[in-house]
Amino acid sequence: MVNQLLIGPLLTLAGLYDEPFYVTTEASIEVEVEDKDKILRGRVDTLVIAQQLWVLLVESKSTIGFSVALPQLMTYMMANPNPERPVYGMIGSGDEFMFVKVLTTGVPQYDLSNVFYLLLPRRNQLYDVLSILKQIAKIMSANIGQ
Repeated sequence: MVNQLLIGPLLTLAGLYDEPFYVTTEASIEVEVEDKDKILRGRVDTLVIAQQLWVLLVESKSTIGFSVALPQLMTYMMANPNPERPVYGMIGSGDEFMFVKVLTTGVPQYDLSNVFYLLLPRRNQLYDVLSILKQIAKIMSANIGQ
């Protein structure tokens, strides 16, 4: 549902569903995390865009932190088939987003963005998320042309 209502339209507006990009999916991963007396259950869905942008969607009835999805995202990103180019990732839960950049040449390096929130009073950060996706699309377009 998060993908259909929010992620799909964001990727469309950023131009990431258009040529020269192509989208594939990975199998969903079921997640169970114990939190005190309860078990949180959810799913992580993955979209891959042109082998340069990995989008992990965390879908859960209870909040499952990005720390659960981040190792999975980093594993995918480290398998970058073009190590001379950076690879990008985004984790989204529907109301929170975080971006990751990984360089796999030599000693791998990564950087994490701040978390962007859609539910901030008087400061919805959805436009910031879209702006970052557009910038990633621009970088990826330049890389594809090389």
